[in-house]
Amino acid sequence: MRQLLPGTAAARGCALGQARVRLPHALDVEETKIATEAVAAELQRFHAAVTTVRAEMRDLRDRLHGALAHEVGEFIDLHALLLDDPELLSGIDDLIRTGHYSADYALRLQRNRLAAVFESMDDAYLRSRIDDIDQVIGRLHAALHSQHAVLQGVSGEILVTDSVAPAELALLQSQGVVGVVTAGGSPLSHSAILARSLHLPLVVGSPHLLQKANDGDVLIIDGSTGLVVLEPNAGDLRAHHARVAEARRERRQLNRLRREPSRTRDGIDIKLWANAESRDDVSEAHALGAAGVGLYRTEFLFLGSNVLPDEDAQFRAYRDAVLAMTGRTVTIRTLDLGADKADKTGLALRDEPNPALGLRGVRLSLARPELLRAQLRAIGRASGYGPIRILVPMVTAAEELQAVRSALHAALAELRAEGLEVAAHIPLGAMIEVPSAALALRSFIGGCDFISVGTNDLVQYLLAADRTNESLGELYSPLHPAVLRVLHDVIRTGLRRRIPVTVCGEIAADPTFVPLLLALGLTELSLHPATLLEVRQTIRNSMHAQLRAAAPSLLRARNRASILRWLNTHSQP
Repeated sequence: MRQLLPGTAAARGCALGQARVRLPHALDVEETKIATEAVAAELQRFHAAVTTVRAEMRDLRDRLHGALAHEVGEFIDLHALLLDDPELLSGIDDLIRTGHYSADYALRLQRNRLAAVFESMDDAYLRSRIDDIDQVIGRLHAALHSQHAVLQGVSGEILVTDSVAPAELALLQSQGVVGVVTAGGSPLSHSAILARSLHLPLVVGSPHLLQKANDGDVLIIDGSTGLVVLEPNAGDLRAHHARVAEARRERRQLNRLRREPSRTRDGIDIKLWANAESRDDVSEAHALGAAGVGLYRTEFLFLGSNVLPDEDAQFRAYRDAVLAMTGRTVTIRTLDLGADKADKTGLALRDEPNPALGLRGVRLSLARPELLRAQLRAIGRASGYGPIRILVPMVTAAEELQAVRSALHAALAELRAEGLEVAAHIPLGAMIEVPSAALALRSFIGGCDFISVGTNDLVQYLLAADRTNESLGELYSPLHPAVLRVLHDVIRTGLRRRIPVTVCGEIAADPTFVPLLLALGLTELSLHPATLLEVRQTIRNSMHAQLRAAAPSLLRARNRASILRWLNTHSQP
């Protein structure tokens, strides 16, 4: 029977397919004891399963390329680290050896033990890590029975589940899955961000569908509105086909914008920079007519490797990005490891009690001066091949930025003394993603050549809402009056001091938010190449003067609903 089930739009696009329902993870294993003489064989069986899962994750990582290798690789690496965790493995070994439990039941017992520890923690970030434990335990359980640990998708299916990991999304799309609906989650989660990069329709926050849908039921999902239709009728099918045809026309029109200016209807030019972390991203940014690279993430060189990249390895990567942009500026962000990005070398600490507030970003660089020196020398050498800027992450005070500037001057002096060609001046900017930096910006903006607002972390810290915790749902959202007022103050401070301001978080990549950002006075955005043409089209349909005139009413909004009404009123058709 036809039913309309609401959800939250997370990744645009429409999909028609059969439901594949995956119920929430539960390791339902009966208590099973084994004989003393069977213990050695059971331990061997368990260790073989661990080896199998390690090989599966290596294989999955090897199949990823470009940006996906970084975005999804972080989560694969985290699960690989859990497999090496003695608390997990030795605990299971002990249960088999001394308790004479089967490997399956030992998995269940150890999972429940760890879950109790995580659930008792005060920190929401650490509590949310039980999802990663469950995914690793699920892989091990499947390997014990020679099953595929990762969900196998079928072409034409729509996955219906409680939550989905980023690593699963990439694999499911490659298998032909056409869309995903989750009971929980947030449109700003890692999975949602990746779904948008993949152009895979995603609807989150639709718990009733999980209760009502069965395998094989036909679904229509709309990742632009969040609407899900269960067992659609003839009218639903006609409407879906019309939307798909319209989307194809829009895509053809967007492709014509590759060489068109990002200019509003009343003649205001808006700079569209691209975020990048690989040569493929840089090439795509160039092809789409980006003004330059507004955020080149350097941590991808450090993630997934057992050794730290040296100066030469970094230099080659940065030089290649500069050459690929053929004279357009490349903004290289210094190392931003920490929080949920831990490398295999141990450079970023894995056992910090609160990693989101720990030794990360510029703090890590300043704590490891030789590491910073090597990176700055590599950037300096690359500056001889084309224009470069340096962006410093997680700045909280003027002293941090000044320390990096001093290190940069020293590195450039060394390179010049060695006879190497380097730029006469490399602009240095601060990433504004910590509330203290936003509030104290006037006191140190004079030491910045430019600033870039990292809204992903800024929203997280302003609202005390972990952006990796899918259970927080819509609580983590840029559509909060406090977020808008901080953004407005930062942009206004930059304009008054004639310092360029860019927004580089997910809010910049969503065409829905473009009127809001233009109203606040922003004239530069940095975003993933996947949505650059859509954002350009929205800019070209906008009247800048009208949006600026409507800014006071936006800043008077008292809640999310008021901000949404403002957006609906001022969005162009």
